[in-house]
Amino acid sequence: MPQHLPEKTILTNLVMVENSDTKEVLLENRRNKNWAGITFPGGHVNSGESFVESAIREVYEESHLQIENPQLIGVKQFMYQEHVRYIVFLFRTNQFKGTLQSSREGDVFWENPYQVKQSQAVDDFFDLLQIFKSYDVSELYYQDYEGQSIKRVE
Repeated sequence: MPQHLPEKTILTNLVMVENSDTKEVLLENRRNKNWAGITFPGGHVNSGESFVESAIREVYEESHLQIENPQLIGVKQFMYQEHVRYIVFLFRTNQFKGTLQSSREGDVFWENPYQVKQSQAVDDFFDLLQIFKSYDVSELYYQDYEGQSIKRVE
């Protein structure tokens, strides 16, 4: 009988901050060479930090906006390495204050997300947008079958 080893996890978040007045969302043109392009602000969950606290902190570090009441609306996950699962908690809020300011992580700006060109965005930007904007879809899951990556949006 095969032994099932516990998976290690990497916990992260992405946050869609909506401006209710303009119908735009906060986007970031990331400078990270491993995941460059336009996406939503976010990052790693620190040890001992709650998921909500990490979302609030990451948005502040990357945009200088202080968000309130982020709601968990979905998850993205994939196997990062053998026995290592990468989990991205997806939050959404329209409550924020402060003055927008870019960081070393990337340039932040307000834009209608449907106007982003595919060539400028990270690979799964529009799949993530579907989760952020839908109440019917809550998970983006990448499975690997014999070297082939299969994406499921559920």
